[in-house]
Amino acid sequence: MGRRNATMLCIGTAALVVLGLVMLASVSVWFESDESKYSHLKKQAMWTGIGVVSAIIFAYMEYRILKKFAKPIFGFSILLLICCYIPGIKHTVNGETRWIILPVIGQFQPSEMAKIGVMIGLAAWLAHFQAETRSFKRGFIFPCMLIGVPTLLIFFEKDMGTAAGLGAACVAVLFIAGTRLRYLGPTVVLALTAFYLIVKSNPNRWNRIMAFQDLEEHKLGFGLQQYRAMLAFRNGGIDGLGLGNGAEKHGYLPFAHTDFIFPMIGEELGLWFTLGTVFCFVLIIVYGIGIAVNSRDVFGRFLAMGITASIVIPAMVNIGVTTGALPNTGLPLPFVSYGGTNLVFTLIGIGILVSIHRRAHFRESAEIPLEERERTIRI
Repeated sequence: MGRRNATMLCIGTAALVVLGLVMLASVSVWFESDESKYSHLKKQAMWTGIGVVSAIIFAYMEYRILKKFAKPIFGFSILLLICCYIPGIKHTVNGETRWIILPVIGQFQPSEMAKIGVMIGLAAWLAHFQAETRSFKRGFIFPCMLIGVPTLLIFFEKDMGTAAGLGAACVAVLFIAGTRLRYLGPTVVLALTAFYLIVKSNPNRWNRIMAFQDLEEHKLGFGLQQYRAMLAFRNGGIDGLGLGNGAEKHGYLPFAHTDFIFPMIGEELGLWFTLGTVFCFVLIIVYGIGIAVNSRDVFGRFLAMGITASIVIPAMVNIGVTTGALPNTGLPLPFVSYGGTNLVFTLIGIGILVSIHRRAHFRESAEIPLEERERTIRI
């Protein structure tokens, strides 16, 4: 690790983005008409270009500027989330109001921007009150209020998966910052209990939990997606059926181009590409943490950890859902699934990580005490 953190991070990200475009070209053509053929691919390619340019801009920008503008960034993120509740602006799909309609841009998902905005605000707060992170008031209560408002706004959009992922990423940052476990532990238990009760009171969500326990029994109902995903992995085996030869995308597996694109990789490209996808996210975890560890200041350290967690946790959940290890939550696979807002802001997160890396301090061998070098060699 060290100086090559950003290089490996970018390699893993680029591999995932390219894989997403290739799979979208294969999957989307089957549910598009002749007039709109490859329209999803063209849109995703456009958003990829916007995301890459945005990531480059943020990579060369001084990341500490974000600390100065943390309040307006956080406030604007909250404002966009509130817009999801305003008639005429909000856009509802399948009973969920995750989106808003903006001029020129069109459909926009505020929760994706909120992930970045919340992490910037949380990192700025913890950096400002670094000496008080173990206190009850400024190290726990106020950060929880800062996290709680956007998380609840996302949660009651009925985007429970994104809310849970954001909350988990923020808890990870608080833990690393030094917030006491005696505060975090009961809070996590209370949040999980409330989450369970709310899910149980929602027939649609609870039926997904029941279906998860026996996919064979519910293969024509709430377990349809996960059951068809299992068939896709089985069909693909080790070597896959070949790009374009998958059967499940022919209307059998709903949302094969978004939330369930990972089984399409398994069916058409086989086990090696699914393992390669997981490996790319492992690279992002390892080298994202490496960037955080080598950050020049605590703001960069907390921000890098937060961004890394906000990318990797949804990826872990998506892979868990599509392989039948977790109940269905409706989270996309970062960089790979179809979706412009998610792709652009996730790439912006990578750009911020690169910016933190470019200004990190790496000790040369001559700067490291002889005793420390010898101890490292022995280990």
